[in-house]
Amino acid sequence: MKWLARIVMAVVVVALAAVGWVYAASELHLRSFDRPPPFAYPIATDPETIARGDHLVRTRGCRGCHGDDLGGEIMWGMASAPDLAAYARTESAATFDAALRHGIGRDGKALYSMPSYNFVRLRDEDVAAIFAYLRTQPVVERDLPAGSLPWSVRLDIALGDDAAIPAYLDLVPPLRRAEDANPAIVRGEYIAMTTCNECHGFGLRADSPWEGESAPDLMIVLAYDKDAFQHLMRTGKALGDRELNMMSGVARGRFAHFTDQEVEDVYTFLRDMSARASATQ
Repeated sequence: MKWLARIVMAVVVVALAAVGWVYAASELHLRSFDRPPPFAYPIATDPETIARGDHLVRTRGCRGCHGDDLGGEIMWGMASAPDLAAYARTESAATFDAALRHGIGRDGKALYSMPSYNFVRLRDEDVAAIFAYLRTQPVVERDLPAGSLPWSVRLDIALGDDAAIPAYLDLVPPLRRAEDANPAIVRGEYIAMTTCNECHGFGLRADSPWEGESAPDLMIVLAYDKDAFQHLMRTGKALGDRELNMMSGVARGRFAHFTDQEVEDVYTFLRDMSARASATQ
């Protein structure tokens, strides 16, 4: 029976070594990203800044993960989206910005579930406005468990088959139309690249790095006239008055809060983007 005991012991040692390697390799990856330069934009408290922050929080989807009251939720059974009012009160603007635009947590480790690719092109003044607004909101007393990475995710990271959010941020295209002569295109690109690329791909062309996870290429806007696009953004109803799997709820919860000018700007930009893409095909 000694040989059986030795085999069992060997199996246990190998298993423990494998678990240790997976944990160490995944932690090494999570800690391999540098913190961004400290965020130094001034945090204003005037009513216009607070209102701007409120608008950004409503339209950029913060409540989708952090709850309608911003008090935090557990997402997918593993990610702990914190109470944003408490976070903004207890953390610095630099820590907040590192998480929001760069996917780096308060402990310096890369975040796995924070969609920073949707916020990496936000301007400093808008980050400051969001932070200022969150500091005015009531803290919600909610006991949330700590988030954790499943071992299956850690294994994929250790094997190089997955990565934390900061590894993907360089794939987000820059704002290419920021100097355009048409101010509607400038404004529309900024809104689309800090809103629509959460679902429609980093460049809005169904080009998510995660296979099978992009919503349609936004060249689909060529099928919409201005009134139909406005109707979609306000009601979530697509052409033919159809309900869409995700867009309908997102439009009613987020995009309905866009101003008419913002909706028109997004439409103008997407039509121009699509026309340019069609001309090169």
